[in-house]
Amino acid sequence: MIGQQSLISSRPALSSKVDYGSAPLRSEYVPVAAPLGTKPQMHFSTLQTSPAKVQRRRMNMVAICLNIFLPWALFSVIFAVMSFSLHYQHPWLVHLILAFGAVLVLLAVALAARAWKKKRDGFSDRDPTWFMFAAIALAIALCLAVVFGDINYWYNMQPFYDINNLNSYPQVDPSKDKGQGLMDAGRVYFVEGSRLDATKAMAFKNLDLYCVAPVVSGSSQLSSYDFWAVGVNCCSGVQSDFRCGEYNNQHARAGLRLMKDDQRPFYRLAVQQAESAYQIKAAHPLFFVWMQDPIAEVNSYRDDGFKYYLLGIFTHLAFSIFIVCCAVVAFSKPNRM
Repeated sequence: MIGQQSLISSRPALSSKVDYGSAPLRSEYVPVAAPLGTKPQMHFSTLQTSPAKVQRRRMNMVAICLNIFLPWALFSVIFAVMSFSLHYQHPWLVHLILAFGAVLVLLAVALAARAWKKKRDGFSDRDPTWFMFAAIALAIALCLAVVFGDINYWYNMQPFYDINNLNSYPQVDPSKDKGQGLMDAGRVYFVEGSRLDATKAMAFKNLDLYCVAPVVSGSSQLSSYDFWAVGVNCCSGVQSDFRCGEYNNQHARAGLRLMKDDQRPFYRLAVQQAESAYQIKAAHPLFFVWMQDPIAEVNSYRDDGFKYYLLGIFTHLAFSIFIVCCAVVAFSKPNRM
């Protein structure tokens, strides 16, 4: 009996000591055997719980660089394809390149969906956020490149290519030459003494004012007024009021062919009104912008096209860097496990 009591009393009791400053403690009571004939005592032991782990995501520098430069490269290529001579000479090839860009975007979407599904089902620990970000960034880059490239082509590069594909005619005399013989004229240089006849100016109104005035040489009335200077909203519709192009430049005696097909019907209507109002004839009217140096004007179209292209690609690069930095900040926020 005495041996049994000593064996029981020699069993060490769990301590209930609490270390302050440590993680929160959880108490549990553990019954401790007491010597025979004595009342059992309750002893509480302390079990230390592990604190909530704070896990910060590690940034993948390869993914960051790819998400900056891959959408930017796609934007730069598609913007160039939509803006320049490939769009003018080989539109079918442009459509093929656009299809390739769309396939690239769809591939990024498929990879993002696959990575997200594997993460959800527990088959992979790889974070799918950068895959999803890349898919969205590539889609935005493709759409922006198509829209802004087409705008740049329409307003700058297409007029440049159209005019360069037409002929240049020097020493054109409005009193002798007929419009039917210069149907392929892109740049026309009139003879010395040619001027605008503002007394026969006319305007046709369809929301905007489409203004016309004939180009003449000499003081006698012409058998056919086939060369007309034109402009939009640069007259009041009143006789002798024409302020289009370089109308007040004494050295201007050249014309740059009007290349906007959507405006040509309204100028024809204005010429028909002038024929009726002034009792004149215009058998084959050609429309020009009155100026001194058509070559400089044509080159300005090309320069503006390249300028807007460079502005677009550098703006998109800055935009890509900005949104990737925002994504890095958002993705690097710590997660509590």
